[in-house]
Amino acid sequence: MIVALALCVTCECRAQGLPPGESAGEHAARMAWWQEARFGLFIHWGLYAVPAGSWKGNNGYGEWIRTSARIPLREYEQFTSRFNPARFDPVAWVRTAKAAGMKYIVITTKHHDGFALFNSALTDFDVMSTPFHRDIMKALADACRREGIRICWYHSIMDWHHPDYLPRREWETDRLDSGADFRRYVAYLKGQIRELLTAYGPIGVLWFDGEWESTWNTAEGKDLYAYVRSLQPSIIVNNRVGAGRSGLEGFTKAGEFAGDFGTPEQEIPATGLPGVDWETCMTMNDHWGYNSHDSACKSTADLIRMLADIASKGGNFLLNVGPTAEGVFPPEAVERLQGIGRWMDINGEGIHGTSESPFPALSWGRCTQKEIEGGTRLYLHVFTWPADGMLRLPGIFNSPMHAFLLADTARTPLSVRREENDLLISVPHMPPDTVNAVVALDVTGAADVAFPPEVSAPAPIFLDSIRVTIATGKKDVEARFTIDGNIPTSSSPLYRRPVLLTSTATITARLFRGGRPVSPPNAVTCTRVIAEPATGERGMIRGIAYSYYEGDWDSLPDFRSLRPQKEGTVPSVGIAHALTPDHFGFRFEGYVRVPVDGVYEFSIESDDGSSLSVGESLFINNDGLHGLTGRQGVAALKAGFHHLRIGYFEKTGSQELNLLWGKPGAPLTALPDSALAHRVP
Repeated sequence: MIVALALCVTCECRAQGLPPGESAGEHAARMAWWQEARFGLFIHWGLYAVPAGSWKGNNGYGEWIRTSARIPLREYEQFTSRFNPARFDPVAWVRTAKAAGMKYIVITTKHHDGFALFNSALTDFDVMSTPFHRDIMKALADACRREGIRICWYHSIMDWHHPDYLPRREWETDRLDSGADFRRYVAYLKGQIRELLTAYGPIGVLWFDGEWESTWNTAEGKDLYAYVRSLQPSIIVNNRVGAGRSGLEGFTKAGEFAGDFGTPEQEIPATGLPGVDWETCMTMNDHWGYNSHDSACKSTADLIRMLADIASKGGNFLLNVGPTAEGVFPPEAVERLQGIGRWMDINGEGIHGTSESPFPALSWGRCTQKEIEGGTRLYLHVFTWPADGMLRLPGIFNSPMHAFLLADTARTPLSVRREENDLLISVPHMPPDTVNAVVALDVTGAADVAFPPEVSAPAPIFLDSIRVTIATGKKDVEARFTIDGNIPTSSSPLYRRPVLLTSTATITARLFRGGRPVSPPNAVTCTRVIAEPATGERGMIRGIAYSYYEGDWDSLPDFRSLRPQKEGTVPSVGIAHALTPDHFGFRFEGYVRVPVDGVYEFSIESDDGSSLSVGESLFINNDGLHGLTGRQGVAALKAGFHHLRIGYFEKTGSQELNLLWGKPGAPLTALPDSALAHRVP
């Protein structure tokens, strides 16, 4: 038996369409200030600053302390009498952000604990019930407008305090959910949003969070988005207003409502995402809310390079500070913001108003760009200064006009010469900044940069034949290719139509202009395989067997070594038979019926971890703690029944498990009940 299983992990969560009823021009105008800003300040502040990360001998908590430490509601409410930030100075906060080169501030109006930092007529669980008794959002909004900074709100959909919010935490034995009505909670949520969008003037962004629990869905998100825009049509709303975000990666799954921008959390996408607006939010240390024991601060140098990296990929950087209960920024945060500000005073031109790099990669650093009269200005963020004094810009065909250091106020020209497809810039022996020295290079026209063509096939394996396509992505070029693994030359076949392969081959493509190569090569290997034989049909009946377990795991356990709470058969793969909302797992085992010989793509989506085995091999590994995340794989299968095993576990939060299939290159659909079977013992 030859089994052909190929893991094919792809991301289907970066699609971003226009909001309903909005033209491309209207959307661009609404997003323009945010795209120009590139750098903002995130502030997580609330009652959780009072315990400062400590509870009953454990010093590792943050803004989630109420649920992480399992603090009863009445006990947590007592922090209101201790919240008195007498040293809060909104002007100082805003000026600190402004001096760092930040253009907007996003602050928690209400985090998951339900406490409001503003004067809300809808609850007593707000800042007006504290000794401080002052509307913090009003003071901060006024200070922002005086300083020319956009004020933006973070508002949690989740609420651990409101009596109608569902689901409850599983440990809240003192607070039953009987009588709770989630519809009433949504009305309350909208009521607070109305307060925030009608009493504080124009708001730049409404940054939602806490959308991943089962009570929130795509329809709720679309309705809330429309409600927000009805109150302030020009406001920008992040994708967490909906329910389709794919974990901390932060992008919305294809086909789900994506709001206005994606929200990667604590990570930076590996590559740029043309046509998709996104913003990396990140802590300076290990916590969003203030933790007095957290000394694991990122260095100023790392933060400056992260800012350049994010801007070079077309994203925004939302950098977090967690103020103390007294109302001041921790000194280590101030120190880093001041250091970033000193760098931005000199080099901010290379961040604000820039777009993503035209280069696929640069060994010495990053690049941002912006349009200038008669051409393009490239900002070359040099992390590793060239020892030979020659900064090489690879594969660029524009003519240079002027080069200079941003740190040089006189803008003394640097000499530039061409060496084949590269431009070489003569730079001083010592860099003006050892962290990130920025060289500006003006070139004629739009940046014309060599990058490899896209070579793609529906799958890496095939049975009889497969068609491979080549996309140039550029004008005035032609693609030439080989199928023997050699690098294409000017005499190699010219790509005109999809290439039909009938045997295993590596197809390599390269771009040419005027007979000269103008890109690196790119290659894809497609392997002809023998389909995995099916098993016999004898004894098969509809449905799939399952075993249900309970336990607290961070990754998939070996279910075979555990005793199940219950077992049985079900018509489809799903988790509706769980006996508890959290801390459970399922193991499904049976067969999938394949209608005809072919290559099939499977996808398993889950929150939290899951796995799929076809035959005797692990096919897709989607393990770990994460939000709704999908992983794909392809397999060559003979018509008939094939052994199928699925593992799933849920720790806390939302619960979801979906199994999809289809032909590679075509939309996947839910695996139908009619395709599932198990064998009668």
